[in-house]
Amino acid sequence: MTNSPCFAGTSRFGYQKSPVPGISRSLDPGQTRKAGDLVCPLFLAWRRFSFRPAPDPYCQAKYTFCPTGSPIPVLKDDDVVDVFRLQAPVWEFKYGDLLGHLKIMHDAIGFRSALTGKNYTMEWYELFQLGNCTFPHLRPEMNAPFWCNQGAACFFEGIDDNHWKENGTLVQVATISGNMFNKMATWVKQDNETGIYYETWTVRASPEKGAATWFESYDCSKFVLRTYKKLAELGAEFKNIETNYTRIFLYSGEPTYLGNETSVFGPTGNKTLALAIKRFYYPFKPHLSTKEFLLNLLQIFNAVIIHRHFYLFYNFEYWFLPMKFPFIKITYEEIPLYNRNKTLWFIKP
Repeated sequence: MTNSPCFAGTSRFGYQKSPVPGISRSLDPGQTRKAGDLVCPLFLAWRRFSFRPAPDPYCQAKYTFCPTGSPIPVLKDDDVVDVFRLQAPVWEFKYGDLLGHLKIMHDAIGFRSALTGKNYTMEWYELFQLGNCTFPHLRPEMNAPFWCNQGAACFFEGIDDNHWKENGTLVQVATISGNMFNKMATWVKQDNETGIYYETWTVRASPEKGAATWFESYDCSKFVLRTYKKLAELGAEFKNIETNYTRIFLYSGEPTYLGNETSVFGPTGNKTLALAIKRFYYPFKPHLSTKEFLLNLLQIFNAVIIHRHFYLFYNFEYWFLPMKFPFIKITYEEIPLYNRNKTLWFIKP
């Protein structure tokens, strides 16, 4: 855990200016969070909401979300339900094992009812694809970046054995009762209505073990882990098998709080900061030609690697990340199956 103070531009030896464009003041300990504050405590918890808003019509998915989705069935209490770990390379349906070589994997859960013989798949992913959840649109008619970011659970009958087995994993991890399945279904509906936004990045201070975590991701693997945790709380006993998950890390010093959409981009907002954020996001815009993509890639390299800047939008708030080597890393690390007799720090309710 870091011993640094939680305010911008401060050090143990006195106050200094913040490195963020447009943020130059120092704060005294005890003040409420304002533009310039650093993250405190260790990491910022992902915010839950009271309801799921309707998607904006501007946001359109290239691939329809959950096209064969169906309600979660109510099973008989004495049913015996096998639980399966499902994992395959992201976009396997289009690129096969290409992203599997980079260990960029998608996770889901499968179920099989002994009484009905039916199989089911449950997963959580982006409504408008990963790019829209990770970076905003810069619309000329709007001052602020516009985000098409929602993630949700998808449940449907059947398990595509070929999809999961050919380049990934389909393995049984537990057996539960129909009663436990029904209780899990109630929890899934609540989780799905309150955890509504996708977050690609996990932001840490360094790759070293025990390094400070500033922000946690909220993605398909986290949904699977939360579901396993809930099943264990309901009494499920998991098999002792290795389970690995993809994580995409950004590495930075202590992040600086910049403000929300209104305080940064509103009528009385910080115009210098607003322009800096929009300039940062501009190279990430979608639908580029090959030439535009290569030119923009150079701009991204210049901002993130050379100038070590990254602007993160998290919980409807903007943060400045002072990037550090190795800047970004994709890992495929083991996270053990949940044991109800132990507390796992990386799974949050």
